[in-house]
Amino acid sequence: MSELVEVERSTQLIRLKNSAGPTMAELHFSPIRLDFMDANKSVLVSLNSRGMLEFEHFRKRKPTEGEQVEEGVPVDEEEEPGMWEESFGTHRDSKPHGPSAISLDASFPGAKEVYGIPEHADTFALKDTSGTDPYRLYNLDVFEYEIGNPMALYGSVPFMIALGNRGTAVGVFWHNPSETWVDISKDSSNVVTQIVSMMAGTEKIPKVETQWISEAGIIDMFVLLGPGPKDVMRQYAALTGPTFLPPLWSLGLHNSRWNYNNEDDVRQVDAGFDAVDFPYDVMWLDIEHTDDKKYFTWDPVKFANPKAMIDNVASKGRKMVTIVDPHIKRDSSYFLHNDATSKGLYVKQSDGVTDYEGWCWPGSSGYLDFLKPETRKYWEERFLLENYQGSTLDLFTWNDMNEPSVFSGPEVTMHKDAIHHGGFEHRELHNANGFYFHWNTYLAHLRRAPNLRPFVLTRSFFSGSQRYAAVWTGDNMADWSHLDYTTAMLLSHSVTGISFIGADIGGFFNSPDAEMLVRWYQAAAFQPFARVHAHIETRRREPWLFDTDSLHRMRQAVRIRYSVLPLWYTLFYEATLSGVPPMRPIWMEFPAEEAAWTEQDSFMLGDVLLVRPVTTQGAKSVNVYFPGKEGTDLWYNFFGFHPVHHLGFQSLAVDMNTIPIYQRSGTILPKRERIRRSASLTLRDPFTLVVAVNATGQAHGSLYMDDGETFDYQKGKYLYLEFTFDQGKLSSKLKSGGDFQTDAWLERVVVLGLEREPSHVQLQEENAVESHELRWSHDPSSGAVVIRKPGVQMGVAWSISIN
Repeated sequence: MSELVEVERSTQLIRLKNSAGPTMAELHFSPIRLDFMDANKSVLVSLNSRGMLEFEHFRKRKPTEGEQVEEGVPVDEEEEPGMWEESFGTHRDSKPHGPSAISLDASFPGAKEVYGIPEHADTFALKDTSGTDPYRLYNLDVFEYEIGNPMALYGSVPFMIALGNRGTAVGVFWHNPSETWVDISKDSSNVVTQIVSMMAGTEKIPKVETQWISEAGIIDMFVLLGPGPKDVMRQYAALTGPTFLPPLWSLGLHNSRWNYNNEDDVRQVDAGFDAVDFPYDVMWLDIEHTDDKKYFTWDPVKFANPKAMIDNVASKGRKMVTIVDPHIKRDSSYFLHNDATSKGLYVKQSDGVTDYEGWCWPGSSGYLDFLKPETRKYWEERFLLENYQGSTLDLFTWNDMNEPSVFSGPEVTMHKDAIHHGGFEHRELHNANGFYFHWNTYLAHLRRAPNLRPFVLTRSFFSGSQRYAAVWTGDNMADWSHLDYTTAMLLSHSVTGISFIGADIGGFFNSPDAEMLVRWYQAAAFQPFARVHAHIETRRREPWLFDTDSLHRMRQAVRIRYSVLPLWYTLFYEATLSGVPPMRPIWMEFPAEEAAWTEQDSFMLGDVLLVRPVTTQGAKSVNVYFPGKEGTDLWYNFFGFHPVHHLGFQSLAVDMNTIPIYQRSGTILPKRERIRRSASLTLRDPFTLVVAVNATGQAHGSLYMDDGETFDYQKGKYLYLEFTFDQGKLSSKLKSGGDFQTDAWLERVVVLGLEREPSHVQLQEENAVESHELRWSHDPSSGAVVIRKPGVQMGVAWSISIN
């Protein structure tokens, strides 16, 4: 644990040094400014260099005639329009404390680009907002959101990464859940900026300046000094928590729509996937499964025997998910509403006494107050099997509409002057409302089954949501522009810790044609959370409803996803350790390459695969950026293993069958190529390792294995293997864990990039006295060497020598 140690003090400043590194800080007194510097004393981050530090204190309104004044409380004599209340159409927002906004500017000398602060349907590299609207963070239920707009969407993470100076990175986290605006100014003219140095002088460098403004709360900014992008991710994970390790099945394909009609519909769709050999793992039910929009109930006619329905799906290794939203139907025949009323569990109106009432799917609704301990305890109990009748341990939860969505409220959300437990106004915590909801749903699943990893999907989120829930990008559209912006949106989430992120395959609104749906499946195969979902008024889009060629292409995309589930699962495990997301911008692996800083069409899956989705209609070719150094880095085609020798941007021909996917030289890709109908059925299947040798004849990789669904891995019941290839020898050894038994074995090894065809191949197992020869073949067109059936158990140490 490092700390800042004072090394100098004067009447002008205090100079501090990082006890565990070369960075330092200077706090200047007049005007107040806080600079963070690297070892060369170049400023990395400067706070209040533009003098925008502001904070407004709570006030007491001037009493009206005859009103009693509390003794000792200062009265504010000012009376300005909007100071104590504002009106928006028919909505009134009272401000009992008066204006309470705060502001601070953060500048990044040397930075060219900044990223993060989701959620916005905008470019990955954040835009200069000078002269236009700043980026807004205010969680809202947005209908048919616009592309390329800084408007607020469903979630907020006030965290930003700045990149520049030969790939160095820093981050700032504005810890405030109230409505927030972020203004960005980029200095594209390379104007002269003062650099703190032992020697006097200036240097021309770029700079990005930002201002953070929140409606309420306190000034609480964290500065993360890197120096690299992965260092910033690690530091942010240490601050807000790493992503949870998802159950293996949750990394498979999810199938949903609003709504599957009844139990027969669910049964037929589930059987339909099997009939066309199309893998999937989770069946979802939207709001129509309930009895008149009362959560924790089932429609007595359409879903009369839910346990049998769930058990049928689970018999194939699959799971089910039902929606549970935060709005509670105000109905005297509904147990949950009666309990919430009698126990005082609802959020209150501005008077702090009357239950807050809004309008949502059930009609008149109340909203549970999760700041109240009694509410949290009550909510946990609702998910117990004896309370949630018809549920089983194979049923998990989807938290939607938790911004919260209030159809009758201002901007379709809760009034800011509503009162939560402890006297907090809703304005003070609005952006964390969804977090509190899905966090408590996660805890409820833990109480239901303490050793079973929960799965919760949330639409609304805040910093820290990555510890408890997957997230999706809300109500997107079946439109090529929405498919095109999906990568940028998911990357923006990923670099702010929201790693388990996805978008509705095919778009929520409207109906995609076959070409669009195929391209969406192909893109989603390499995105963290993969769920098909659609509006109730759209056409059904089960894959077998399309032509034979399109069905084949969709199935092939999903089968590819399932084949690389070992990589996905390993990357998510490593994310729990490092904070580095599985889905990454290219610059996270190649931070010094400026051409990658604005790249949002392609992305990396770990450090292994480069993926370029095809997102335009009728595309015959796409531009792909291949990073690296000429003569050092190679990229191998995922399908045919042929290498790409020239780096930078290249135009590649594409057809409808695949998208450009390339494996990076120097990596080892673990795969399972026996495709089952669900992920849990693959646990005993053998592995293939694809070894892509780099220019020095080396490659590295890893593989994580456990039971796929429990917390036993926290007790050491897992295998974390390290693979290395060097001087013609592929070796496997245990990196950590060990107390996990598996029948999985090594079926195939593919080696790419060998200079010559081998003469013989030998396997040496741990503790075996003799080695034995292995069969192999050589593909002269690609140079790939395929070693067949080494047959060694994955849980033991071994090596394969290629001579």
